[in-house]
Amino acid sequence: FSGWPKCCSLHPVALLPLTLILAFFGYCFLSPGSQRLENLLPGARAPLLLQSCDFHANSFTAFYSFRMMYPQPKVLTLCRSDVLVLTPWLAPIVWEGTFNIDILNAQFQLQNATIGLTVFAIKKYVVFLKLFLETAEKYFMVGHKVNYYVFTDRPADVPPVPLQEGRQVVVLQVRNYTRWQDVSMHRMEMISSFSRQRFLREVDYLVCADVDMKFSDHVGVEILSSLFGTLHPGFYAADRQAFTYERRPLSQAYIPRDEGDFYYAGGFFGGSVLEVHRLTKACHQAMMVDQANHIEAVWHDESHLNKYLLYHKPTKVLSPEYVWDERMLRRPPFLRKLRYVAVPKNHQAIRN
Repeated sequence: FSGWPKCCSLHPVALLPLTLILAFFGYCFLSPGSQRLENLLPGARAPLLLQSCDFHANSFTAFYSFRMMYPQPKVLTLCRSDVLVLTPWLAPIVWEGTFNIDILNAQFQLQNATIGLTVFAIKKYVVFLKLFLETAEKYFMVGHKVNYYVFTDRPADVPPVPLQEGRQVVVLQVRNYTRWQDVSMHRMEMISSFSRQRFLREVDYLVCADVDMKFSDHVGVEILSSLFGTLHPGFYAADRQAFTYERRPLSQAYIPRDEGDFYYAGGFFGGSVLEVHRLTKACHQAMMVDQANHIEAVWHDESHLNKYLLYHKPTKVLSPEYVWDERMLRRPPFLRKLRYVAVPKNHQAIRN
């Protein structure tokens, strides 16, 4: 700068804050996290990283002043020694005792994340919706923003339920189908379609759940990751040869008997909106190929879900705490919590 007029030169001390500011904004905008596909789609929500990097007068103070007191994790002390807590591809398996929900809540509050919960209340299954929503308000993502996406052919029958601040019920009217199998399989098509049309703009994560269930204990941000599946309560201890995968090679859901990690439940899965869109779109396309070949997978959309998760490994796996049926299964001693459980069905009451 020696040849510049004095008024245009930069003192070396002034370069330091300028360099820090440029580095800060360069990290926010050029980091791999900000270049994800969902952040580049037209109308998509602002990336979580950029939301946390909004520049306000007190943003640095708010970001770094947070303080928590909790027991130090011990490298040589197992959090659980009675169950598997890590998959061979290094995805955590979520059990009670493997996480600190206060730490996780604080981290997700920094992200300002909104969670979408999809549920299908088609035909007379709308009778389960009130209990589902009431228990979700008590136990699901408490303290976080939630959109309940209710797919139904009976929007007038969606019950009013008091909601916490920052939470809403969004009713999405869809057609019904004669067979329950068709209703089940078309869930993948509908979730895929609405993910592209609106979910990418409205929420950061999607959780896809069955309606004939209720939340009975805490289900929070510990479940969230890019892609998660839930261990089926009937097969968590079974060998892969006993899994009820689709075994007919003609089906797109076919899995040979010498393959398979876990058997995942079709009633509770999710992840980022982009990953859920990829999963549901792939499953729907596979079911359309099966339909053209006049074959229907043995467990319908659940069979295709298991095929997808075998070759697209989930980044987090939920234990059977997150799907359980007390009517059919005796609770084992290592199952410390029952978080999401089947509701006893009175078929006569449903018909009435």
